[in-house]
Amino acid sequence: MLHTNGIESVWAVLKRGFYGVYHSFNVKHLQRYLNEFTFRLNSGNVRVHTLDRIDALLGMCVGKRLTYAALVAG
Repeated sequence: MLHTNGIESVWAVLKRGFYGVYHSFNVKHLQRYLNEFTFRLNSGNVRVHTLDRIDALLGMCVGKRLTYAALVAG
């Protein structure tokens, strides 16, 4: 069974981030914004403690190297 509630919640998360956190999106970094909001939406279960979500986020960073050149290249 398909319904629109799923996409409605996605748009709600994006709008909250736009108005509440960033106030504008740079097209150059749009994929990074979407990745962040995807993470927020997928790990947003209120039964999961905030520190566990932070631990999951940091766990995904292990073994990744972010350099200034990578940030500039976008």
